[in-house]
Amino acid sequence: MSATTIEVRKPGLSTTIQDGGRSGYYHLGIPPSGALDQYSLAAANGLVGNAADDAALEIVYMGPELAFTGPAVVAVTGAGIAPRVNGSDRPLWESFEVADGDVLDFAYLTDGARAYLAVSGGLDTRVDLGSRATYVIGSLGGVDGRPIAAGDVLPVGSGGTGRAGLVVPSELRPVLSKDVEVRVVMGLYDHRLTDKGRATFLDTTWTLTPVADRMGFRYGGGELETVDREPPFGAGQDPSNIVDAPYPIGSIQVPGGVEPIVLHRDAVSGGGYMMVATVISGDLDVVAQSAPRTRTRFVEVDLETALGIRADRRRRLAALHEALS
Repeated sequence: MSATTIEVRKPGLSTTIQDGGRSGYYHLGIPPSGALDQYSLAAANGLVGNAADDAALEIVYMGPELAFTGPAVVAVTGAGIAPRVNGSDRPLWESFEVADGDVLDFAYLTDGARAYLAVSGGLDTRVDLGSRATYVIGSLGGVDGRPIAAGDVLPVGSGGTGRAGLVVPSELRPVLSKDVEVRVVMGLYDHRLTDKGRATFLDTTWTLTPVADRMGFRYGGGELETVDREPPFGAGQDPSNIVDAPYPIGSIQVPGGVEPIVLHRDAVSGGGYMMVATVISGDLDVVAQSAPRTRTRFVEVDLETALGIRADRRRRLAALHEALS
């Protein structure tokens, strides 16, 4: 019996193969990549019996059209982009079967920004530096290091143990909204802001612009006042310039004092713009599910609170695993 494959008829807007990401290379300038919404990836994989970090499709704003050459168990989680099989609706956050010859496509987006399609057995595409995650700028992972395209054939791993009818309980599904709070730890360069600039950053309701991709999310709505200074040697004249420094994932830089940019999982590892704050790890999924025009407040928390939120997230992932076991 031949292995199941998935034929891409239409690729969607920017559909990539993502997994839990590649770690250990950020100091070399290679970001982790992987699913922007790690929780939804884990949920999709759990529904079909895969490991939480197995490779799946990350679907952005508009879904692909896919034809299956054999039977499979699949699940879609994350954004409200409802799946359809041969034109008939299928549920989100629930595993279901597809048969040889079935065509899977998607309805219009209703909320959120990114959905995750997992297949029992995982997507068996190439591995680069220990991961199948697509990093387009570096041409790593996925299908030749790029988004999927019409005509691609995606191999499915053998030995899948998924079964139809598993459901993520409603209390373990994220609530997706056009009004969100994103918690941040201030620093490392917030001392470059005046008291007024700092207050503006935290008091403004920022609006996500259409410039929002796997590298960064740009927000509009205010301008941050910076402290007057003589630029240090090696820094530029822009008030937000610093001597080059490393960027943690989730860093918020504000070039020119306007339009904060949240750096995400495909971002560069360093540069010359001040980072006024960093999104806590527990809220990176919230940023990932923000579509353009999402209204966003940045809420300051201290490091102890951030660590507590990270522990809560781990407990939530454990509860998800337990519910799907």
